[in-house]
Amino acid sequence: MFTRRAALASGLVLAAPAIAQPAWPAGPIRLVAPFPPGGSVDAISRLLQPHLSAALGVPVVVDNKGGASGSIGTREVARAAPDGNTWVLVFDTHAVNPALIPNMGFDTQKDLAPVLLIGTAAMLVTAHKSRPWQDFKQLLAAAKAKPDTISYGTIGNGSLAHLTMKLIERETGTSFVHVPYRGGGPLVTASATGEVDLPTATGTVLASQIEAEAIRPLVSTGSRRARVAPGVPTLTELGVPVTADAFWGVLAPAATPAPIRARFEAALRTALAVPMVQERLTATLGVDLDPKGGPDRRLPGQGDRNLGQGGAGQRHPAGLSGAAGSRRAGNASRAGILGGFIEE
Repeated sequence: MFTRRAALASGLVLAAPAIAQPAWPAGPIRLVAPFPPGGSVDAISRLLQPHLSAALGVPVVVDNKGGASGSIGTREVARAAPDGNTWVLVFDTHAVNPALIPNMGFDTQKDLAPVLLIGTAAMLVTAHKSRPWQDFKQLLAAAKAKPDTISYGTIGNGSLAHLTMKLIERETGTSFVHVPYRGGGPLVTASATGEVDLPTATGTVLASQIEAEAIRPLVSTGSRRARVAPGVPTLTELGVPVTADAFWGVLAPAATPAPIRARFEAALRTALAVPMVQERLTATLGVDLDPKGGPDRRLPGQGDRNLGQGGAGQRHPAGLSGAAGSRRAGNASRAGILGGFIEE
């Protein structure tokens, strides 16, 4: 009789059956939007959601986890199991948070892997329709005449809009009052009611209020004019050497297998190629689509640990540059310029 012992003695080795790898995706996928509903991150996430679900064949759920300039929701993803079931769509605050929040609870470079840089957009400094300033020149004259009397609202402390306004103050010799909101949704509400003088955010956030003529754009902060306000000049056109472009991108837990990341990237590209999605993102929300993945998938700040160590005129990791130099904006938290950043 040919026994197991005899087989072992003869040196015959029977191959064990291969352990099957779990199929992906096998269940619901969670896309974390680390800001409250109503802002650009939420809008873009929900625009992509049904098309991602169709491409992957499983439900995709948008989960709003706002707080601390997006770092709370991002931290949850950084700590999630790297099984391909949890992803995060981040905004420009992702690039500056490591410099502004001392104890985020995760390492941007070590704990997260970039998947796709979706696109960028200029920000707009706008005025509520009840305010008297018709253009940026009039605004600067009023601000110089009465410093610290005109307020501007942003999506939060330490946001790119906040940093940009600080550079504008330095370059123009003005001083405004910052009113930080807890995301784009609350800022949109404030812009509609006139709660703040100068709602400052991307056209993606403010598009509905611009279309309703509740607010008037005064200047674009971008490297080119904003899609939602093509008649409004940029800061550089007006002689103010400051440029700031916001961005949106998708990240995964760092240990997520490369094949899964590649497949999710492909699903994102499929969603972004849908004509209705492209129309809504570009024409309505004002996003300049420039999806970068593969070797070019690194997001701003996803690999730039030392924020703001460039010289004059160099670009800040969050898409900010100016004659004052990204160094001043990047080290703003350490110098106390933006003191008391994160309130959530």
